[in-house]
Amino acid sequence: MKIDRELYEEMILDHNRRPVHYMQIPRDANHHACGFNPLCGDEFTIHLRIEDGVIREAGFEGVGCAVSVASTSMMIESLEGLHMDEAEARFRRMTAFLHGDSAISDEEIQNLGKLQVLGGVLDFPDRIKCANLAWFILHAALKKDANTVCTE
Repeated sequence: MKIDRELYEEMILDHNRRPVHYMQIPRDANHHACGFNPLCGDEFTIHLRIEDGVIREAGFEGVGCAVSVASTSMMIESLEGLHMDEAEARFRRMTAFLHGDSAISDEEIQNLGKLQVLGGVLDFPDRIKCANLAWFILHAALKKDANTVCTE
């Protein structure tokens, strides 16, 4: 799948300048995880408030390059209202997609909605870890894994 490079750059810049739910930590958040990418210096903590298996609120804090901030922002924006199983399935699809896995179907890619634009990192292999970091932190948060996620 070919991603429109102009749209990719526009979305990355927009979410980097105005990240969704940045520094908005949900009150009563009950799932947390942190992670870092030592190559780029990206470091984030994700906070989720999950009730009855559904993500009611999500927020994040930290610092990183434009790609990692945008990926985290877009991910956070897509989570609210999802059941934990749906969020876990989205984690698997996104990480497969961001690694260029040919096993992910065109239909699965289409179901990612505007998250598809993150596929633009495939043209910049050294940025794939930046885009993936948030998704691996999400995976840890869903499982309440207290270990810090590292892209290395």
